[in-house]
Amino acid sequence: MSRDTQQETMTFKVKSEDVERAREILQHVFFALREKGYNPINQLVGYLLSGDPAYITSHGNARTLIRKLERDELLEELLRSYLVNHVADQGED
Repeated sequence: MSRDTQQETMTFKVKSEDVERAREILQHVFFALREKGYNPINQLVGYLLSGDPAYITSHGNARTLIRKLERDELLEELLRSYLVNHVADQGED
């Protein structure tokens, strides 16, 4: 019997050390961008959408650091942080 794989939910687990590393790198890059006068949110969105490291300043080694992570790792940390801080504590009605 064939199973319809489009109806099944796949699971994905992020290692806690990967989460901490992504958090530290994002914080470092955020502050480096801000120190150089850039809007960190706009620059990070540009990088995440395009993969072009030119959106990230080289100030403070930020460009080198952000390239140590895959963009999906960065997105996971951003989503986790947002949901934990803004959605999960609201509970269900």
